[in-house]
Amino acid sequence: MLTGNVKIEELNEGNWYECCELKLSEKQTEYLESNAISIAQSKFEPSLKPFAIYYENKVVGFLMFNTEKEELDGYWVFRIMVDENYQGKGIGKAATKLMISEMSKLPNAEKIVVGYHPENQEAHHLYASLGFIDNGDRFGQEMAVIKYINE
Repeated sequence: MLTGNVKIEELNEGNWYECCELKLSEKQTEYLESNAISIAQSKFEPSLKPFAIYYENKVVGFLMFNTEKEELDGYWVFRIMVDENYQGKGIGKAATKLMISEMSKLPNAEKIVVGYHPENQEAHHLYASLGFIDNGDRFGQEMAVIKYINE
């Protein structure tokens, strides 16, 4: 899928290693697992779908979502990150829109849920700008916000 200069492509033998080399800012590393761990997790949990985020045909980010409903009767976003050198360009927002479009095709997709640490202001602004709502759901240290599909 493509939006402007941003596209997402399922992880494959040609892009997985580039995803492993991407870096977060030092401040963000406390909020997310490494892409290598996420990729390994996807090999043991086949319902997880990992994607590379491309900007102008270069791998600049990684995202992963679950194709099976979980808590709050929704499909969960497991990871989304953009390399520290490409942040602030709208790439994360464009990639998240593409991901939402993909996830909305899943069976009975009514809700997309994402959990993040309440102090992760970048995540908070991104999800709020895309219509995710905080209904007060909490899972351990994380807050969970919901995007209702077709509203």
